[in-house]
Amino acid sequence: MDLGIAGKSAIVCASSRGLGRACAEALLKEGVEVVINGRDPVRLEEALRELRESTGGQVRAVVADVTTKSGRAALLAACPAPDILVNNNAGPDPRDFLTNDEERWMGALEANMVAPMMLVRAVLPSMIEKRFGRIVNITSAMVTTPRPHMTMSSGARAGLTAAMKGLSFEVARHNITINNLLPERVDTARQHQMANEVVKRHGVTYEEARRRQVESIAAKRLGDPSEFGATCAFVCSAHAGFMSGMNIHLDGGSYPALV
Repeated sequence: MDLGIAGKSAIVCASSRGLGRACAEALLKEGVEVVINGRDPVRLEEALRELRESTGGQVRAVVADVTTKSGRAALLAACPAPDILVNNNAGPDPRDFLTNDEERWMGALEANMVAPMMLVRAVLPSMIEKRFGRIVNITSAMVTTPRPHMTMSSGARAGLTAAMKGLSFEVARHNITINNLLPERVDTARQHQMANEVVKRHGVTYEEARRRQVESIAAKRLGDPSEFGATCAFVCSAHAGFMSGMNIHLDGGSYPALV
């Protein structure tokens, strides 16, 4: 299927590895010109080289922390009027609620709620003018299925979800969609981190922690990042203009609720 977005431009945040990189790769394969970013210059340069080799697409890299005003400004300087914005950022570490002080909460809100909203605010005027825009927020399954040790992730990302839902009504008439991708157990470095947290909290082996991850998924396997990226590319496509304000679970069929 031709997704109808060849020649479009995209900013994909936190895309030197993991889910962000998978989304960038999928968009590049569809002919989208992509700006990737990360905080580690070495890792980012490696991702840039590998993406060019694997896709042959037009991709640029910006060293930036999207949590900061200067980082967001650097991204927007590289691509002032993107047709596509994929918001992404590392999630807070899992912690017991009573160990989350005010400073940690403010950091989580800045990284996973305020920063993406500020990028959306910056790119909306040009999307409205062009009458085309695709905004995708990579959030988390914790938005709809909160867990005690993930309250910062749930809180910040649920706040973003609510704000974006409200905005989606306003911009739909301009052919701008806003959707959220909710991953759970997609096999990236984040899952290795979460497995190590289980080792520390429960005193099990790393192998056991990874087995528990697999068993927690209805499909009895971890997700492949390429599956996530492909979904992102479709949501950004010309064919997805009638879908907006949605939370899309990518979790191997594990979401337990009806709606």
